[in-house]
Amino acid sequence: MISTNPHTDQRFGLARTVTLAGPLRLDGGVLLSPVDIAYETYGTLDAEGGNAILICHALTGDQHVASDHPGTGKPGWWTRMVGAGKPIDPARHFIVCANVLGSCMGSSGPASVNPATGQPWGMAFPVITIRDMVRAQALLLDHLGVATLKAVVGGSMGGMQALSWPATFPERVKAAVVIASTARHTAQNIAFHEVGRQAVMADPKWRGGDYYGDGDALADPPAAGLAVARMAAHITYLSEAGLTEKFGRKLQARESKTFGFDADFQIESYLRHQGIAFVDRFDANSYLYITRAMDYFDLAEEHGGHLANAFRGSKARFCLVSFDTDWLYPTAESRSVVHALNAAGAPVSFVELSSPFGHDAFLLEAPELNRVVDGFLRAGA
Repeated sequence: MISTNPHTDQRFGLARTVTLAGPLRLDGGVLLSPVDIAYETYGTLDAEGGNAILICHALTGDQHVASDHPGTGKPGWWTRMVGAGKPIDPARHFIVCANVLGSCMGSSGPASVNPATGQPWGMAFPVITIRDMVRAQALLLDHLGVATLKAVVGGSMGGMQALSWPATFPERVKAAVVIASTARHTAQNIAFHEVGRQAVMADPKWRGGDYYGDGDALADPPAAGLAVARMAAHITYLSEAGLTEKFGRKLQARESKTFGFDADFQIESYLRHQGIAFVDRFDANSYLYITRAMDYFDLAEEHGGHLANAFRGSKARFCLVSFDTDWLYPTAESRSVVHALNAAGAPVSFVELSSPFGHDAFLLEAPELNRVVDGFLRAGA
C-alpha cells in the first residue's frame, strides 16, 4: 500500500522526483538512462491496487494538478476536477500526475543535467514522442507499485497520452477519459507549432539551445522568442466568440489610438501579458521538444495506418468529450476516434459540450464536464 503524507503540502499532495535506472528505449532509437520523473500523488492506493488514476497534463502543464505551483504560487491547474468532493477525489482514488518527459518541471528534458557531461542537455537531448512520455509514466507506475490503472485522464496533449496508454499498454488500463484532443496532429496544428518554434530559434539568445549558463554565469534564455511563441499558441486555445465578448476592439487604458505600435487594443495587452508570464515558468528548449512530440503524434500511423488497430487489444472503456467552440481540436477529431473505437468493438461514450471558451474550456469552469467525468468513473467502480 502506498500512502501520501497529508502534511507535506498545504493542500493534500505529495511532490517528489524519482530517478529510475531505465533504460528507456525511445521511438527515435535512443536508450535514455537514467530517467528522472517529477510527480505528485494524492490519496492512497487501496489493498487491491484498483483505484489508481493517472492524470496527464497538456503542453505547458505540469505535475501540480491540484496543489499550489511552487514557482508561481497559483493553485493547481485542474482543481476544478481534482480534490475533495470532485470527480477525481483523493478520498476514493490514488491519483498520480507526472511531469512529462522532455518538460522542465523536474523530469528529464533539455534543461536537466546530462549525467555524461554534468551540463544541461540542451539540444543534445533526444527527440521524444507522446508514446515515449507514456512509457516513462509506465516506469513511474512500476516504481509506485501500480500494476493497473482504474483510469487514465487527460485533456489536449494529456488526451493524446490517454489515447496512447491503452494502445501501448492494453492490459494496464481499465478506462480512458479523453477531453478536447485528437489522435493525430493536422497540417494546421503542425503549422502553428512551427511558427512558435521558429520564433524561439530566431531569437539571438537561443544560441542553438545553449543558453543555460555555466558555473556562476546566469542563464540568459530566449525570452522574447518564447513569449511570441506563447502568444501565437494562446490564440488557438481561445474562440473568436470568447475573444469578441471579452475584448472586442476595446482600447487598453486610453481614449484613442496612439497611431504607433504600443498595445493599443486590450487583446494585444492580454497576449503580451500571457507571453511574459509564460517565460518565467517554462523552458524554451522544452517548448521545442514537446511541440515536436505533439506534431509527430499519429496513433493510426503507429498501428499500420488504421486507427482502429490501436484499440483492438484493449479491454478499456472510453469516454470522449469535445467542445463546440474548440477549433484547435474540433469535434470532428473526437468523432474520428469514436468511429475507430466502434470499429474495434470498444465500449465508448461521447459528448460534445457547449462552451464559449474554445479549447481551454476543459481547464475552466465546466459543471457539465465534471458531471460527465464523475458519472463515467463511477460507472466503472
